[in-house]
Amino acid sequence: MSEQINYITPAGFEKLRTEYLTLLNDERPKVVVTVTWAASNGDRSENADYQYGKKRLREIDGRLHFLQKRMESAEVVDPKTLKSDKVIFGATVVIEDENGDRKTYQIVGADEFDISKNKISWRSPIATALLGKKIDDEVKIQRPKGDELVIISEILFI
Repeated sequence: MSEQINYITPAGFEKLRTEYLTLLNDERPKVVVTVTWAASNGDRSENADYQYGKKRLREIDGRLHFLQKRMESAEVVDPKTLKSDKVIFGATVVIEDENGDRKTYQIVGADEFDISKNKISWRSPIATALLGKKIDDEVKIQRPKGDELVIISEILFI
């Protein structure tokens, strides 16, 4: 059992599931074939294919274990089914800084954040500052270059 809930969107959960199944059904069997072949060649101490294959199997098994635990602890939340006047997990938030520049962030799970797509983890400093706030609330976001004051202009569930 996991001690902490792993909030995730349906798309994020599907990404974890796809990686798990690809490793389990495609990559791992191929590495097993290589290791079996390399083992049949004799001396394993100087057999690079065997040694690399065994190392890769350990990496795959470790990743499979990690992915399985993350999926078991997952609490899937579909943003399309949510309604709130406050910023909550799954919300897409539009903020405006002091210069009038607008930025949009979607608050997603820790396993699916992608800053290049403006998806931020619900545990990130920006998300924790926004969570629980409403439209027109002024929010102080702590950044390495200094605090920034922003105003929440929209809260969407898409």
